[in-house]
Amino acid sequence: MSDWKPELDAIVGARHGGRIDHVVDLLRKLDARYPNVAEIAYQLAWTLETHGKPAEALPHYDKAITLGLVPNEHANALIGLATTLRTLGDSKRAADVLRSGQLQFPDNREFDAFLALALHDLGQHGEALQLALTLLADTSEDPGITAYQRALRFAAGKL
Repeated sequence: MSDWKPELDAIVGARHGGRIDHVVDLLRKLDARYPNVAEIAYQLAWTLETHGKPAEALPHYDKAITLGLVPNEHANALIGLATTLRTLGDSKRAADVLRSGQLQFPDNREFDAFLALALHDLGQHGEALQLALTLLADTSEDPGITAYQRALRFAAGKL
């Protein structure tokens, strides 16, 4: 096990205690000691983003993705990066990140939902609605939705 892993696990566990400033400070110090560990950068980015500090989170998401994460964390980091970009008003880059995520993780349909939001931000309402309706038709288990899947897909195709 890596030297940094037990410490990171302990810090992430402490995140649930509500002392966010303390956790951010610990993550920053750990990141400074191990600047080339993607998982640390990702946890720092996620913590900052979820606590309303998107501008501070952004470079840490970029760093984590560049350094390389395991697939599940990579997918989550792309979603986090895109969400952060949208929050900061860069929906164009968010859409690009989400399209990349769709290509890398075609079974992760959450990319479709977040891309629909980014497209809406960009004024591409038809494409956003098409994506959202297709996602709904493809993934819903609601009996009413499943009964109308074909109609929803047909309507989405006309947008």
